[in-house]
Amino acid sequence: MALKIPEAPKVGMVSLGCPKALVDSERILTKLRSDGYALSPDYAGADVVLVNTCGFLDSAKEESLEAIGEAIAENGRVIVTGCMGNEAELIRARFPDVLAVTGAHQYEAVVSAVHEAAPPVPNAFVDLVPEGGLKLTPRHYSYLKISEGCNHSCAFCIIPDLRGKLASRRIDAVLREAEKLVSAGTKELLVISQDTSAYGVDVRHEERLWKGESIRTHMTDLARALGGLRTAEGQAPWVRLHYVYPYPHVDAVIPLMAEGLLTPYLDIPFQHAAPNVLRAMKRPANEAKVLERLQKWRSICPDIAIRSSFVVGFPGETEADFQYLLDWLDEAQLDRVGAFRFEPVEGAQANALPDPVPEDVKEERYQRIMRKCAEISAAKLAAKIGRTMPVIIDEVGEPDEDGSVGATGRSQADAPEIDGHVFLRDVDPALAAGDIIEVVIEDADEHDLFGAPLVSGG
Repeated sequence: MALKIPEAPKVGMVSLGCPKALVDSERILTKLRSDGYALSPDYAGADVVLVNTCGFLDSAKEESLEAIGEAIAENGRVIVTGCMGNEAELIRARFPDVLAVTGAHQYEAVVSAVHEAAPPVPNAFVDLVPEGGLKLTPRHYSYLKISEGCNHSCAFCIIPDLRGKLASRRIDAVLREAEKLVSAGTKELLVISQDTSAYGVDVRHEERLWKGESIRTHMTDLARALGGLRTAEGQAPWVRLHYVYPYPHVDAVIPLMAEGLLTPYLDIPFQHAAPNVLRAMKRPANEAKVLERLQKWRSICPDIAIRSSFVVGFPGETEADFQYLLDWLDEAQLDRVGAFRFEPVEGAQANALPDPVPEDVKEERYQRIMRKCAEISAAKLAAKIGRTMPVIIDEVGEPDEDGSVGATGRSQADAPEIDGHVFLRDVDPALAAGDIIEVVIEDADEHDLFGAPLVSGG
């Protein structure tokens, strides 16, 4: 008589918020999969639904509450986790039928709640988890989270309240995870945390053994080690650094980019440039020498792309402060910029600051900064026309009526989901997501590039 394999309980997942929350979701699902659970792509097929919430802004909280409400309405058996987990009373008051509420990166508590809601079915005959773990991103790129929490107390932010103080992961564990991801097909590693530059500060940059050698728990040591990884084809994966506060030791990673060990890209959360606003924000960075450092970085690594984000309409921001920011952007010539209208979030120190900026002024400033950044971006991208550069493929299209195939990819200056694209014509139909090819840039607009594969011998 043939053995009948018992059917595994199914878990659905709704993941909201930043890439760090996405990594949390991947870890939770990897653990559940190893415990014998199957994954459901929809509400109808799930025995229980997990909602990983975001609580950074009031608008994000409302989106999280809407997602919980939808999951309750569509499925009824819902477990809530993530950054809103510290507001369990609010969640339960609005949704008394929620099965459990757990906080950010409380993996064991989430898994325990799932076990209680839908007990696992033991099955020793099936290997459920791939070596690299389960991923919610495309196979060719992966987020690599190196720490939790943050030691800063910026006036507009409640992340330390949500996720606690800085807690760095062991560097050997981070490198082991990165190695597994690359061996499983990852061609691009995106290093993330709340403060990548502070990695290891909490453990006094302790040393660990990796491949028989001692390595410090430090951003520069980590970056160099990641730059030594190789794919199954012997290629170096792209390694992209996010959330890098511009501490002095950041200067040490620029030569690694010039050497080709790191992708020439830095994501630095400047938030503003006007000294008055930075002081009010309680930002840890000193903007005075930033322009000089940007110039030096570009002299060492001319291809470096700098991305950042800025808050407009912070309480007390004057027209002079905002104009200072616009003038600073003219000088800084950042490659990629995101801007946000200041939004009060419950529990943030900024809520008590005097001189709030009227909503119509916020909107007008937001439109002005976006126009400024679009002008800078358009000029920088236009300067790339005629160049040949590596592009990682994200998606390959279907042949058109003439049989030609297009593709969408990204240059080294473009992180997935937040930056621009490179749109390609006349690619090899055999091209696949994750392939890295040389591309001739033929045109550009404010945010994207257009080109064609470099013809061999051309």
